[in-house]
Amino acid sequence: MKVATPPPTALPRSLLVLGGTSEIALATARRLIARRARTVWLAGRPSPALERAAESLRTLGADARTVAFDALDPESHEAVLGKVFAEGPVDMVLFAFGILGDQAHDERDPVRAVRVVQTNYTGAVSAGLIAGRGLQSQGHGSLVVLSSTAAERVRRADFIFGSSKAGLDAFAQGLGDALHGTGVHVMVVRPGFVRTRGTAGLPRTPLATTPEAVATAVELGLRRRSETVWVPGALRLLTAVLRHTPRRLFRRLG
Repeated sequence: MKVATPPPTALPRSLLVLGGTSEIALATARRLIARRARTVWLAGRPSPALERAAESLRTLGADARTVAFDALDPESHEAVLGKVFAEGPVDMVLFAFGILGDQAHDERDPVRAVRVVQTNYTGAVSAGLIAGRGLQSQGHGSLVVLSSTAAERVRRADFIFGSSKAGLDAFAQGLGDALHGTGVHVMVVRPGFVRTRGTAGLPRTPLATTPEAVATAVELGLRRRSETVWVPGALRLLTAVLRHTPRRLFRRLG
C-alpha cells in the first residue's frame, strides 16, 4: 500500500544521507531535525567519524543509525539501500558523497582521475537509480543531489572534478524528468565554494558559502519543491554569464 504523498511544504521526518560524514550533509540533517525529522540514516564507509556523526545527531533527539555504503562498490548498492527502505518510508534521500581530488596530481595519474569520476558520477548513477525506484515505489519522497557550480562550465583548474559534477548534474536532471508525476521530487543543489575542512587551504573564491548556508537553501528548496537551487543565489546570474563567455576569454579565468 502506498504512503500518502505529503503536502508540498512538508519537510521530511525520515532522511537517508549517502555520504554520512559530509559537513554539508550533517548541517542539513541538523536543520531538518530542528524542524521535524526524527529518523536519520547516515550511509558511508564504516569509521569512527561516521559513528561520531550519528552520535552527534542522537544528542539532538534523532534516531540516528549508520549503514555501510561505498560509492565505488555499485554491486552492493541494491542491498544497502534496500535495507533502509525495508525499515519504513524514506521521506528524503540526500546525495552528499564525493571527492575533490587533486587536479595537479590527478592529471599525471589517470587511475586517480578515474577514481574521482567513479566516486562522484558513476557511483551516483547506481545509487540514484536505486533510490529513485525506492521512492517511487512508496509513492512520495525527495531526492536531493549536491552538485556544484563547477558543473555549469568546467574550468582548466579543476576540469576532472568539474566534469564529474557535470555528469552528476545532468544525470540528476534526467532522473528528475523520469520521475516527474510519480510523487517523487528531485532537487539539484549547486553551491559555489563551500568553506569546510576538505577545502581548507584552497584559494577562496568570490561568493564562498558555508555548510549551514547550503542547509538553509536545501530547506527552502524543499518547502518550495524547487528543482534547482543555487547557493548563494547570485551564482545563478554569474554562471549564466560565464556559460556564454567566449572560450578564448574563459581560458584566462583558469
